[in-house]
Amino acid sequence: MSTVVFVHAHPDDEGTSTAGSMVRLVREGHRVVVLYATNGDFGAAPDDLAPGETLVDRRRGEAEASAEITGTQRVAWLGYADSGMTGWEQNAGERAFHGADVEVAARAVADLLDEEDADVVVGYDWHGGYGHPDHVMVHRVTRRALELAARRPRYLETTMNRDLMRELFKAAQEMGMEGFDPDALGDDGLPIGMAEAELHWAVDVTPDIAAKRAALACHASQSDVQQILSMPEEVFPVAFGTEHYVEPGRPDGMVRGWWL
Repeated sequence: MSTVVFVHAHPDDEGTSTAGSMVRLVREGHRVVVLYATNGDFGAAPDDLAPGETLVDRRRGEAEASAEITGTQRVAWLGYADSGMTGWEQNAGERAFHGADVEVAARAVADLLDEEDADVVVGYDWHGGYGHPDHVMVHRVTRRALELAARRPRYLETTMNRDLMRELFKAAQEMGMEGFDPDALGDDGLPIGMAEAELHWAVDVTPDIAAKRAALACHASQSDVQQILSMPEEVFPVAFGTEHYVEPGRPDGMVRGWWL
């Protein structure tokens, strides 16, 4: 049995990127831990917050509900504030993850890796998929945590396949749907995702796609999640049925298979 730690920037990030792999790991008998860097406190505030309930309360509860779906055994938090998108005033917030001391944050991640005796840790690619300041910071902090951990675990990075996204966008246009243009620039002004030639793993999660969609639906307080869930049910597996990973140091070439 392996222990796999997923480091995510915000509650709901696991739903689109790694939930299928998490479900499979648990089904195969492995221990799954998710560590959220921020509380997602600059996400969209839903209209149905109960008296005294904050957005942080809601999003923490949604994360726990998602963990129930995926089977994740532990949900942990670094406790930083959401930094918002590039250029937002929240970037300079006192507890914003974007401005965190990398050494301090990495030490906290390394401590969790040591406590769990982690075999594998999954972070984000070099620009966090689309350049969000918190996603980029997850990359920096997780890479540094590997160096600080007592036993260096195997390391992978979740990312998006830009070439596949381009094909899906073209198909959506041909069917008269809007789709998502992967050649639009990300939050950091750089291309979204990574070219297929740069990837190492393409994991088919369609056998667990219902659980992945259910995990994402736990985060329905967020308007972007609602938008994804509004796509036709038969389209969801096409868009989110494969999870892609980079494994630094591995020989070039994308393997269509399971990384564990």
